[in-house]
Amino acid sequence: MTQPIRLAAQIYTIRASVKTIPDFAESMRKVRAMGYTGIQLDWDHHRDVPPAAIKQMCDDAGLVICCSHFDYDLFVSELHSIIERQQIWDCAYTAIVEMPERYHAEGESGYQRFAAEATEIGAALAQARIVLSYHNHSFEFVRFGGRSGLATIFAESDPRYLQAELDTYWIQHGGGDPAAWIRQLSNRMPVVHFKDMVMSLEGKQLFAEVGAGNLNWQAIWAATEAASVNWCVVEQDFCPRDPFESLQMSHTYLAELAGHPRVKISQ
Repeated sequence: MTQPIRLAAQIYTIRASVKTIPDFAESMRKVRAMGYTGIQLDWDHHRDVPPAAIKQMCDDAGLVICCSHFDYDLFVSELHSIIERQQIWDCAYTAIVEMPERYHAEGESGYQRFAAEATEIGAALAQARIVLSYHNHSFEFVRFGGRSGLATIFAESDPRYLQAELDTYWIQHGGGDPAAWIRQLSNRMPVVHFKDMVMSLEGKQLFAEVGAGNLNWQAIWAATEAASVNWCVVEQDFCPRDPFESLQMSHTYLAELAGHPRVKISQ
């Protein structure tokens, strides 16, 4: 029997509303009231809120801290502190937000070097029973011969120590097929980012609420359901309306999609 899909909200979507303890607490209550059961933290945007307070406020709201994001250089310089925060949050998953530009500038060898170094960090985290993933953008779709930079990262790293946190918007933005990538990494992806894309009248690619854009969500859902995904995290980098309204719209769409007999959302 298929495990029900668990939905979380990426705190980056509401980053302007989590800077203080009162705002953070109120924001968590709002997120839970929408139907989300988890939250993904993004350290850059709530640094002034103590980790223990974050855990308590999420517990009080009924939200699981399902994953976190940290900049790569923090994994290099403050790994012990990251482990401490993860343990306070009772959070088994963390992810590198993106590969630093210095690796990208080196070309294929930079991607290979990053993969090797990220594997070492993941191995250290594994000692603390924490799983490291890599969150993609679209720049990784630069090609080196017959494969993309993103494919290089996963081919050159050890899957025991570096998992995938695929972002559907950025895969589409880079010219990839989100559903195909989810299928390809189905046994290496505990967390996936659900994010939609719409075109403006000027031909620009814009962020959109899930279901309001042009991504093929039936195919994405089918691929996600077949994969070993633990959490589907809704994220919207920029919203044309109140970010909480955008999160609600995305959840409403996904709940409607869950009416399909093969898809369930855990509440």
